Amino acid sequence: MLLGEALVALLFVAGVLAVFGLAGLLLVGYVSRRFGGTGGVLRFFPRWARRAILGLAAIGLACMAYAYFVEPYRLRVTHVRIESPKVPAGARPIRIVHISDLHCDARPRLETRLPDVIAAEQPDIIVFTGDAANSFEGVPVFQACMKRIASIAPTFAVSGNWDGRFGSLRQMLSGTGVRELVGEAARMPVRGTDVWVAGSPLDDEGIAQPALQQVPKGALTLFLYHTPECIGELARHGVDLCCVGHTHGGQVALPFYGALITLSSTGKRYEAGLYRVGGTWLYVNRGIGMEGGALRVRFWARPEVTVIEIAPAG
Repeated sequence: MLLGEALVALLFVAGVLAVFGLAGLLLVGYVSRRFGGTGGVLRFFPRWARRAILGLAAIGLACMAYAYFVEPYRLRVTHVRIESPKVPAGARPIRIVHISDLHCDARPRLETRLPDVIAAEQPDIIVFTGDAANSFEGVPVFQACMKRIASIAPTFAVSGNWDGRFGSLRQMLSGTGVRELVGEAARMPVRGTDVWVAGSPLDDEGIAQPALQQVPKGALTLFLYHTPECIGELARHGVDLCCVGHTHGGQVALPFYGALITLSSTGKRYEAGLYRVGGTWLYVNRGIGMEGGALRVRFWARPEVTVIEIAPAG
């Protein structure tokens, strides 16, 4: 975690604790006054301040309830269109569905709905950019979901930082029909255009090598990795599109500010969405699930399925 992210997160937590702490003291004061006491702390705050503190506490409680009970189930389908001269003029755009960070738990959340949502988008290629499950009990949920997804269109995956804790990603994908890319590339013909899907596991030495060595020069290339740290190297190699996840869009974000924490060395520079770095497009997906080591909440960072269309230039 970057120092700046840590400081912002600490200030945010301190502010929340201060509001709830003061609200608790005010409630104690009101109860005291109701039963004939002096009201204690009430005399130190004017009426407008008491109302403001209690109002902020009420809003905070409502936001917490929303973040736990509502937003983790509000799946959003994001449509993105980019252009490439490598797609023949007049051809139908190549449609890629990008998902990431399922972080499956024993109890399914969106995993039963996800395949139907993806199927409705009629993808040519589906990609998953790592972090399968939060526990051993979540692995069967992940497997059942990915098996249904792989029946829709050719599906490729790379591992993330959580994969390996509950068996390797290859073990978790066994029998699902999903192909894991481990420093390799696969040619996918899509209506006469060859799309090369390459990928490397997290922290693989060199990131792009040897996967890109297998791709013909000038070919339309999609690269899969778990975190956005890869983008500098991939831009130097002329990759057309890179799909990553990991940041969860912060998982907890604030209006007008965005992600509080990305757990990425690039910080907020690539926190979520579409970016252009040199001649390379980068898409950072907010993911489906929630970090296994944190409270299962999402706020202002809805779970996301991304539909990326690569259209002919012009």
